[in-house]
Amino acid sequence: MLHLRIHPENPQPRLIQQAVEAIRNGAVVVYPTDAAYAIGCQIGNKSAMERIAQIRQLDDKHQYTIMCSDLSHLANFSKVDNSTYRLLKAHTPSETTFILPATSEVPRRLMHPKKKTIGIRIPTNPICRMLLEELDEPLLTSTLIMPKQDAPLDDPYDIEVQLGKRIDVFIDGGFGTLNTTSIVDLSGDSPQVIRHGLGDVSTFE
Repeated sequence: MLHLRIHPENPQPRLIQQAVEAIRNGAVVVYPTDAAYAIGCQIGNKSAMERIAQIRQLDDKHQYTIMCSDLSHLANFSKVDNSTYRLLKAHTPSETTFILPATSEVPRRLMHPKKKTIGIRIPTNPICRMLLEELDEPLLTSTLIMPKQDAPLDDPYDIEVQLGKRIDVFIDGGFGTLNTTSIVDLSGDSPQVIRHGLGDVSTFE
């Protein structure tokens, strides 16, 4: 496992580039976000996604999140009208995941099997943002919650001990947070708050 200790506020570009190169070569990566640590991989890498599902013991109904640097990639994954786009623009970047209708181009394994939706998030965390900008494509992501656990892993030592032999890259940004994101479903007729987390979702209630 490649263990990269990266400054949480001033990420070192050289180390970010190392992580990006590994991700492009199919790596499974654990990285800090503005909420909890997350585990991710390239969107098109099916085997890496299967490894994430195995590590987290996820079933085929799990709603994955697409982590984006900005809204420019939105049209590739989701169908949104002008009013929804304005809502997203006004409330991103943030610690909120938005559930949106998936486009027909989105692989079935990435979307909710019944609702045909996809989670989209645009983070505020400096490491996360630099990683996404350097990668120049979104990351397939899931919160780093291990099987039979309620809270995400937040201690770099614990992450290394538990996952050192199962992941390829660990971007160590120091202690994380045990908090998850807020989730707002924008796929229906009106916004619906699914989960209260770090993001301010009072506008949608």
